[in-house]
This record gives sequence, C-alpha cells and structure tokens, in this order.
Amino acid sequence: MPPMDYTDPQWRSSALVLVDVQRDVLDDGALPVAGTRKVLPRLAELVTAFRAAGRPLVHVVRLYPPGGTDVDLPRRAAVEQGLGVLAPGTPGSRLLPEVLGERCAELDAELLLSGRPQWLGADEVALYKPRWSAFHRTVLEDLLRGWNANTVVVAGCNLPNCPRATLFDASERDLRSALVTDAVSGASPERLADLAGIGVRLTVTAEVVAELAGP
Repeated sequence: MPPMDYTDPQWRSSALVLVDVQRDVLDDGALPVAGTRKVLPRLAELVTAFRAAGRPLVHVVRLYPPGGTDVDLPRRAAVEQGLGVLAPGTPGSRLLPEVLGERCAELDAELLLSGRPQWLGADEVALYKPRWSAFHRTVLEDLLRGWNANTVVVAGCNLPNCPRATLFDASERDLRSALVTDAVSGASPERLADLAGIGVRLTVTAEVVAELAGP
C-alpha cells in the first residue's frame, strides 16, 4: 500500500480564500500592488467555478480606520496619522464587481471590524483580518471546520505578504493547501519555492476549474 499523501489537495473538500482583492490595491489604487489588476479575470473564473461546484468562498479584506492603532507594524504610524487607504466606507476598500459579479456588496465595516463574517451567500463570506494572515484573530478556521473543508485554495493580492502568511498558517493547522499561481500578484520564484517546500500545491486556474468540474 502506498503511503498516505497528506498534502495533496482534496478539491471536493476545498474552500477558496481570496486575499485583499479590493480597489485600493489595484495597480492604479492608493496602495498599489503591481500585477493585481492583471489577475482579476482569473480570480473571477475561480469564483464562478467554486460557486458552480457548491464549494465555500471567503473574501478576506483589510480595513484601516484612519487614526487607528490595530494595524500591522509597517503601516501603523501612517494610519495613526490619518492615512486614508482601505478606510472603512470608502470606495478604495470595496470588493470588486468584476470578481464577485452579482454577489458583490458594500462591506459592513462595523460588522467586519467586530470579527464577525459578512455573509454574501449561503457558503460565501467577507471576513476582516487585522494582520497578514487570514487566520490571525479571525474565525476562518471555525468556518472551514464548519464547512468540512480540509483544503484551502488561496489567490489574490501580493503573495510575499498576506497570501504567503495565510498558507504558512494553514499548514500549521494541518490543512491541505494550494496556491493558484496565475491568480495572485507579487509571485516570484523564491516565494513559490518557499511554499512548495512546506507542501503547498502550486497550481493554475485551469487546473482548479477542471478539478472542481470533474466527477
């Protein structure tokens, strides 16, 4: 009998986690991340495929209330002094209709900042994270367990920071994981090698769509 593969994604038990796909981080936004706009069509494909397969989706977002102090250290001083990026209630903090389609909604900042999910559909939520990882001080793990999801499929904005931290934290929770490399901005050979080294499956949108649509 071959040994058990504990890292191979189980697509029929997977959840899609989209990280920081908000207007301010687009290439021409107030906090631009190069290449984010380019991956939007792939992100939309993933959203459509997960919905069609009846698998859950989590849209993880950042919110920086100007003057606030509960902020990652590199941006804390600027936000304390009133930096107006990803500010609750502003156009720059919004989710993108070109990715979410008909389920795109205004973010309920009060609800999200309290740590509760905002439900966008039966198995689809927006969730605020206060730091890099989508697991840090959030209910993401509880949601995944409630959905019986043992595989996390990650895509979105700026791989070296939030997607990478999320994938490392998924591994620490014994969750299988995959990174959709053509649906994330900021990818580099070095960061991809880091993730492959901890058992993250490096995949592409077409493979994920085909796996979800398969028997």
